[in-house]
Amino acid sequence: MIITILGSGTCVPSLKRSSCAVLVQCDRHNLLFDCGSGTIRRLLECEIEIFDISHIFLSHFHPDHSGELPAFLFANKYPDKQRRRIPLNLVGGKGLNRFYKGLLNTWGKWIELPFEKFTMIELDNTGKDSYDFNLFRVFTAPVAHNEESIAYRVTDSKGCTVVYSGDTDESENLVKLAENADIFICESAMPDGHKIKGHLTPSAAGAIAHKANVKKLVLTHFYPECDQSDVETQCRKTWAGPLVLAHDLMTVECG
Repeated sequence: MIITILGSGTCVPSLKRSSCAVLVQCDRHNLLFDCGSGTIRRLLECEIEIFDISHIFLSHFHPDHSGELPAFLFANKYPDKQRRRIPLNLVGGKGLNRFYKGLLNTWGKWIELPFEKFTMIELDNTGKDSYDFNLFRVFTAPVAHNEESIAYRVTDSKGCTVVYSGDTDESENLVKLAENADIFICESAMPDGHKIKGHLTPSAAGAIAHKANVKKLVLTHFYPECDQSDVETQCRKTWAGPLVLAHDLMTVECG
């Protein structure tokens, strides 16, 4: 399993960091977790076309996590409708169908893909959701951000496990979901001392990683304040294991 951080930033415009997106290449599948602005360009920089993506998993519907979804869908219709050889599966939490219908009300046929090439899976955010997608399996858990917010745990056919937090505050659900994960990709929006509701700091993310006994922690979703702070030292208050600070186009291998 190969993980590429496509966007390590936030809603704040940046030449350094695109908005949130993570590519997980798993058992011949290209899985996209979130689709913030800059995602399509970052995919191309990884030599991945939009037609290669089989699944888009949305952690929640804030624009920095979903804002490029209409452009992604629209681009599937050009230049050749037959370019998409595999169906696209859109997965998200409670309200996904309503969210998508809102996009259709705005963009109409320009983002509507043929039925046989597009499937939606709306999760109910009960913490009991698990899906077997042939060669990989996905587990989810609700986290403390928006009503629809969920974190994802992906396990491939060899047993390698990656967890993606999405946006969240401190969450016991996330601790349980991330237990013994090989790679834990966790938001760390603001430095210690500048915590905001619905988000984590480096030391808070480290504490979750410690409780969950993960093997490697990857911090991401950095607001500009993080680039002016010693994020690593702050995380080391609570986390002693392998630590990676995300940047765009960085890759991490699992297994």
